[in-house]
Amino acid sequence: MRHLQVFIDGSVNTQLKVGYGAYLVVSDPSASIEALKYRVKPKRFEQTSSTKLELQTLLWALAEIRTLAGSEPIALTIYTDSQNIISLPDRRARLEQNDYFSSNNKRLNNYQLYQAFYRLTSGIECEFVKVAGHKVSSNKGEIDRRFALVDKASRGALRMEF
Repeated sequence: MRHLQVFIDGSVNTQLKVGYGAYLVVSDPSASIEALKYRVKPKRFEQTSSTKLELQTLLWALAEIRTLAGSEPIALTIYTDSQNIISLPDRRARLEQNDYFSSNNKRLNNYQLYQAFYRLTSGIECEFVKVAGHKVSSNKGEIDRRFALVDKASRGALRMEF
């Protein structure tokens, strides 16, 4: 089984509802930060919010990874600063049981993205790891430095446009 590290982050202009997500797939744990920075993929999303953008970015990354992997079994460690994504695996049974309705009988805003998340992660061994974003450089480990690549890419792309 092939193990991959996946780093995702997003940055959004909340007034314009436009954001950029970025992801990085690391297959070689010994790869240098310098080499990895050229492998970060950014993408523009419209009509989005910060929560929605993180999900959209992850779904985009998962779809591309699944396509590239084909029938090869893969295991993913997904690094994100999104608490929503971190909590989704534990929320699955309740969300499905309630047909993606809240306790006040209102359909959840991102229910279609949640459904796509469960569909794309089924059959893949996934571990989700919460990363604390925006650490001081002297306190950053290797995972933090890799996460900073997607953070910089998404924020940089948004700044370039606006």
